[in-house]
Amino acid sequence: MPATVSISKMTTSTLHLSHPKYRPDIDGLRAVAVLSVVAFHAFPAWMKGGFIGVDVFFVISGFLISTIIFENLDRGTFSFAEFYARRVKRIFPALLLVLIASYAFGWFALLADEYKQLGQHIAAGAGFVSNFVLWGESGYFDNSAETKPLLHLWSLGIEEQFYIVWPFVLWLAWRKKFNLLTLTILVAFISFYLNIKGIRKDAVATFYSPQTRFWELLSGSLLAWLALYKKNAFANYNLKIDGWLAKIVYRETVEVDGRTLSNVISFFGSLLLVFGFYKINKDVIFPGRWAVIPVLGAVMIILAGPKAFINKNILSNKIAVWFGLISFPLYLWHWPLLSFARIVESEVPGRNIRIAAVVLSIVLAWLTYKLIERPIRFGVRDKIKVPCLLLLMALIAFVGYNAYARGGLKFRDSVKLVQLQTEDLNFKFKRMDGWLCDSYKDLRCYYSGEKPSVVVLGDSHAPTIYSGLREFYSSVGVGVAVFGGGDACPPLLNVVSKINKASDTFGCISKITAALKIIISDPSIKEVVLASRGPLYTTSNGFGSVENYGEWVLHYENEEQGIRSNSEVFFGALGTTFDVLTSAGKKVTYLIDVPELGFDIKSCLSLRPITITAKVKEPCAILRSEYDDRTRDFRGRLAIVLESRPSVNVVDLSKALCDEKYCYGSKDGALLYTDDDHLSHRGSEYVVHRLWDKFR
Repeated sequence: MPATVSISKMTTSTLHLSHPKYRPDIDGLRAVAVLSVVAFHAFPAWMKGGFIGVDVFFVISGFLISTIIFENLDRGTFSFAEFYARRVKRIFPALLLVLIASYAFGWFALLADEYKQLGQHIAAGAGFVSNFVLWGESGYFDNSAETKPLLHLWSLGIEEQFYIVWPFVLWLAWRKKFNLLTLTILVAFISFYLNIKGIRKDAVATFYSPQTRFWELLSGSLLAWLALYKKNAFANYNLKIDGWLAKIVYRETVEVDGRTLSNVISFFGSLLLVFGFYKINKDVIFPGRWAVIPVLGAVMIILAGPKAFINKNILSNKIAVWFGLISFPLYLWHWPLLSFARIVESEVPGRNIRIAAVVLSIVLAWLTYKLIERPIRFGVRDKIKVPCLLLLMALIAFVGYNAYARGGLKFRDSVKLVQLQTEDLNFKFKRMDGWLCDSYKDLRCYYSGEKPSVVVLGDSHAPTIYSGLREFYSSVGVGVAVFGGGDACPPLLNVVSKINKASDTFGCISKITAALKIIISDPSIKEVVLASRGPLYTTSNGFGSVENYGEWVLHYENEEQGIRSNSEVFFGALGTTFDVLTSAGKKVTYLIDVPELGFDIKSCLSLRPITITAKVKEPCAILRSEYDDRTRDFRGRLAIVLESRPSVNVVDLSKALCDEKYCYGSKDGALLYTDDDHLSHRGSEYVVHRLWDKFR
């Protein structure tokens, strides 16, 4: 690539940025991407792998943006100001409209805790950092993904971060006369390596992190470079391959013009996408190696060119192109509509509601494209548009942050009447330093009083029961602390908690080992209370709402996969943990966990501001027989472990929440849970108060 043009020309030239020739088949590929995502969100059982449409978007974006940058660097017409001005006019109008609409609907429909989170996500979306915020939320007491109306903006954040970083990198490399192809390959390789390496250490971080996602956009960048500068370099080879393929495909001799090769490339690219939609699902560790399938499929379809049969006759079809043109506003609109429906219904909306949400999102997308997006992108008064859009985005970011900082604006008329009912849903502890808490930053450590003599150890259920225990232990002058290993970390020695084949996904060994080291070595600690979502770890297909996490696999440390079942590992390690603690002279109390409800506790509220078809759940409970059936095997295996360990004190938390017919999520108008399985502050106090004699 020639690099003889001056920098001043490149950055200040009055020439406008050139754009790649329009290809209707790429709009058709956009349609495939967005419709697959919409189908996955609306009907996940039908389109299990539809979320890979986002990866197709990444490739398309990388290809188009890099084509613009490469061409204009080469011509000396690249302008940062014009490049980002066009990005603002392309992205901001539809995004602003969706953010404002979400804020307005949330004002009337959402409770304070929900509106607080929405405000945070509006601010993050306006600042294009949603991926980082969502990454940070994937821990304790995070509500389900379905109740985050702006969850989908994580992908927009990654794209915009790419748009900010990559042009500067290419400009600097161009200025220093580096080989842009070598640079692109190198950065893509590093990003892909981080993706493969990171997926087994921290699947959530790898999903949301830009450095583990950039390789997908850079795959499009590599394709853009080859299309611009090596278009005819392989012409002879292509014709030879085309002729060879033509002999295989056709009975009679046909003209060797490259179309057969293009058709084959397009066909196999399409086949990869279809395979990805069918094979990849939410239980697969993604992105990782699986992301190669949609990325390579998209690359092959774009590489095939507009004259390939599938590209020309299917992707360039008028209907496909129309959906491609509205793909961006459709992506923005569809998820908030589905998510708000999920929130106000307090359960997965019925099929008709989901169909209506999809149809409405298509209508809104078309109106947004026709009345907002196109006039702003291509209309008159161009000079004032960008400053106005930037100002509006900054304003909506402030408005969103204000709602977050002020706790969801509890003064709203729509939530005043239900505020007392929802106070219990905000379960938060301020992390405490001191004692040994500040020495183990990976542990969630809290304590009351002086150096405690009682420690609660467990997963995310440990802090909830600690809430009630600390009040009662403190009343008799006993300090109590909690060490929470985190989500999906059972309080067991040498056990790895995995999702599918990922190794120690949550770092359970280091966290629980660190906590037990403190407990065993400190003579002032007299009692250990083990609290966890027990049955969760012993079933192969999850328990309660665990489908949000995927399939659990428990292993002993350094044990080959598949040797023992989850149940064998859990109860074997539980017995070992009992023995180690009792041998160290500790009193051990094991908590049989609270019943999992299997429904959103907010469905028990009598005054949710807006509903569609939802009715208040009465009673706010599950059948006792259902709970007994779900836990019968677990209790039987636990009894075997306890039979030879009579010194272990057992407290069955369900006895405080269940009668002969029901297990309750609400009592006397108070919500005892924050979701379907975690106790609220009031619920914890209620349980401990009723079972206090069992603890002592």
